[in-house]
Parts: sequence; C-alpha cells; structure tokens
Amino acid sequence: MKPFVSIIIPAWNEADVIQETLEHIQRQVNVTPQERLRIEVIVVDDGSRDNTYEVAWPWVDKLVKHSRRRGKGAALQSGVAKARGDLLLFLDADLRATAGEAFVLIEPLLRREADMAIAKLPPSGGKAGFGLVKGLARRGIYRLSGYETEAPLSGQRAVRADRLRELGQFARGFGVEVALTIDAARSGLRIVELNVPISHRETGRDWHGFLHRGKQFAAVGCTLLARWKGRKRVWVSSDQSSI
Repeated sequence: MKPFVSIIIPAWNEADVIQETLEHIQRQVNVTPQERLRIEVIVVDDGSRDNTYEVAWPWVDKLVKHSRRRGKGAALQSGVAKARGDLLLFLDADLRATAGEAFVLIEPLLRREADMAIAKLPPSGGKAGFGLVKGLARRGIYRLSGYETEAPLSGQRAVRADRLRELGQFARGFGVEVALTIDAARSGLRIVELNVPISHRETGRDWHGFLHRGKQFAAVGCTLLARWKGRKRVWVSSDQSSI
C-alpha cells in the first residue's frame, strides 16, 4: 500500500497569508505522482478572530475549528486526531511560497532512515532576536534528552504517526516543538535535521518583537521545567467542529 501523508497546519489569525501557503502546498501535491503517495491537507483554525476559516476552506481536505484559542499544541493535537496518514507533516501557516519545499522532510521517513525529520531554516536576512530563546531551547533539549539539535524551535517537521502517538500529549504554547523533540529523543525515535529553504514571518527588534520573544522564552522555560520534573501529560479534551 502506498504511503499516506497527512499535512497538518495550525493557524491563528492567518487570513492574510494562509491562502498563499495552501496554494503552494497544493501545487506540490499536484506534481507528486499519485501512484507514489496519498496526501490530505488538514487546517486547524485555533479560534481565529479573522476569516482564516473561510479563506482556508476551498484548499483543504479537512478543516477543524476551535471555538476559542487553545494554543498550538492543542491545535496540532486536533489535527492529529483527524489525520488518517501513517506519516504526518507539520507546517506553519505563514510559509507562503516556500511551503512546497517542506515535502523533502518526508523522504527520510519513506526510506525508513528516520522516524522524525526536522527542517533547519536558512539564516534570517534581517535583524531578528538575539538568540536567547533558541539557546535556551537547545541547551535544555540536550540536558534533558542528550540530543544535540540545530533547530530546537522549528515547527516544520515530519514524523511517523505510530511513533508520535506513543509520545502522548503535545505541550502547550510556544514550547510545543521543544517538548516534542525531548519526548522523541527520550523515546528512542531516530531524528534527522535537514536544511530546507523555508522562510516565514519573523519578529524584529521592536516592542512587539521583544514582547513575543519574552513570552516565548517564558514558555520554553516552563516546558523544560515540566519535562525535567517528569510531570504526567494529560490529554486535552475535545472542543472542535469539522467539515
């Protein structure tokens, strides 16, 4: 049986960019030989206040809407719950024209060389942050799992569905990728990191950017503390409607 890939995209207030992202994903789907892969696209609207849901609707196979914002981890969990694929590809909603490049992450899984593939993005062309969040995440992942990563915050990753479901609940908020890498390494998943020419929205060195990175730093710190304490993960209750 040919592999089945579920592409899962969490979105919150992404009406201005999600159509372009989905268009380029669909272009890549159209050039992928149908005898090689089956593909479905799932978008989870995490309680957006704009018309993300309506913009995404024509471009997806499944659309899930949370009645309120519950965070990226819960959005990913809702997408996984609807996915039929044996391979899962997680993508951010703001990749726009570079979204199709992420399909390369599936290849190591198809060759059974890895259980999880993580995208390493090119360096930013402008001034972004000072690397504090990334440094904290990288050091924390290594101390808690022994895995040395170059892309601790990357949300663009592919993973085998059966291995992912062994890991339990996604972490909440900005710490979701950090926790996923720790849990995967601790559980013995084979992880690879690939250079992928993907770009997405970045915050600059302004008040909004510093506020965003401050929240991200706190969330990553809380995630590392929770994994260090070995707190029991609890499945998030369902709160969704779908088409």
